[in-house]
Amino acid sequence: MTVGTEKGRKRLRPDMNVTPLIDIVLVLLIIFMAMTPLMNRQFWVHTPEQKKEEVDKQELEQDPTPPLVLRLEADGRIAVNGTDVTLDELPLRLRRMFAARDDHVLFFDAADDVPVGMALTAMDRARDGGAVTIAALTQPLTGSPDEAAATAPAASVPPGTVVN
Repeated sequence: MTVGTEKGRKRLRPDMNVTPLIDIVLVLLIIFMAMTPLMNRQFWVHTPEQKKEEVDKQELEQDPTPPLVLRLEADGRIAVNGTDVTLDELPLRLRRMFAARDDHVLFFDAADDVPVGMALTAMDRARDGGAVTIAALTQPLTGSPDEAAATAPAASVPPGTVVN
């Protein structure tokens, strides 16, 4: 507080000193800046427990509904079970295919040099087409697209199933 005069009268005038407040804020800022890189960044992912059961190849070959495989090529081509489709007609085609099926599982396979944005756009369109589960293929497909669809894991087989 400062003592001053106002029109000839002595009067107390409140005056706040903010210097200590600024010092404390700057010290806290420096502490947080120094501690931020040292903090651990962890993500907790809860995955369901998988039960593994043996499935013979004959059982897979007798499956009347082969799995749906969405394939992206590096040149921008999109194919569903070997049939070329455009990105705009992909949801409509998948809606028709899923209407004839009990499951809504789509296996996704992309060439190694497909841009991530294109892959995400195709998966979004597949979701628009009714795909509930989109499973990424971890083994490269071999042979023709029709053979690849036949050799892909069956959609009715639970995840984590070992195929002999």
